[in-house]
Amino acid sequence: MIRVLVVDDSPTARALLVEILRSDPEIQVVGEAKDGLEAVEMTQRLRPQLVTMDIRMPRMDGFAATKEIMITAPTPIIIVTGSTEGREVELAMNTLRTGALAVLRKPVGPASPQFEDMAQKLLTTVKTMAQVKVVRQWRSAAPRPEPPPRLFPVRAEEPGRLVAVATSTGGPAALHRLFSALPGDFPAPILVVQHITSGFMSGLADWLNSSSDLQVKIAAQGEPLAAHTIYLAPDDHHLGVSGRRTIALSKAPPVGGFRPSGTALFDSVAQAFGASVLAVILTGMGEDGVAGLRSVRQAGGRIIAQDEKSSVVFGMPGAAVAAGLADLVLPLDAIGSRLVEWV
Repeated sequence: MIRVLVVDDSPTARALLVEILRSDPEIQVVGEAKDGLEAVEMTQRLRPQLVTMDIRMPRMDGFAATKEIMITAPTPIIIVTGSTEGREVELAMNTLRTGALAVLRKPVGPASPQFEDMAQKLLTTVKTMAQVKVVRQWRSAAPRPEPPPRLFPVRAEEPGRLVAVATSTGGPAALHRLFSALPGDFPAPILVVQHITSGFMSGLADWLNSSSDLQVKIAAQGEPLAAHTIYLAPDDHHLGVSGRRTIALSKAPPVGGFRPSGTALFDSVAQAFGASVLAVILTGMGEDGVAGLRSVRQAGGRIIAQDEKSSVVFGMPGAAVAAGLADLVLPLDAIGSRLVEWV
């Protein structure tokens, strides 16, 4: 039985979330909080296995509450917000940086044709994220020492001409740190597959763009690849490149249940760029991307996997390491400098 605390200042929204969660026999709602202060107190007292957290609330918002919970009583947290635009999305993305695992749209009422899909998405995400072992955050901003990077023999010496990145759970915060570390004159285009709830990709692009010296945008069909630019896969489209070195989007069937898929991205760039591909697999649940990394390896490209300590979930990079595909296994904060070196 998964014990869940529901946090939302709207009684109507709270009641709907509770109704959806209680419809699943594997989930037990152990409490309801109407603001961030109550959320912190109830998390410490009730010790739920997961918290659903609203963003805009009186007294203490979801950002501040998440930050405090991750310091005092580390618990998997899902952000459930009613908006996919503007300041609320920015707050949601910053909350992911403080330790929240995922962001979802607040389900609409049962009369809506979207209700069943949104309710099922909530239930699936709760069951998945409740299994994640989160780590305690600290009030001090002092950096903790990182373990030395795990190095494997690097096979290729050709300069990198394109970077491809795949990530899932924990990805928005990881991308924020990675792209903030890259210089504005980074010459290789960067293509990114990030698994995120539909509707949030535009907000993610704006949020990443505001903190990076590179341009971050959602990829568009047929646009030429450009230096100093990061292209995010749009909702429900595979991202790749064509033989003419332009963006290629596809509505081909999901790969391993994902569209966009990291495997589809890696397969595409390996075919187009061969040994000059630099592939990066970051924090994420599951194994998406690993099959595509085999194509990168066969083409002579190089592969970096994020290490376990800096990953929110070591599923995707861990699978790449276990398969013997990673040239380097690095802490997140060491990946940017290695990409600069290879480019």
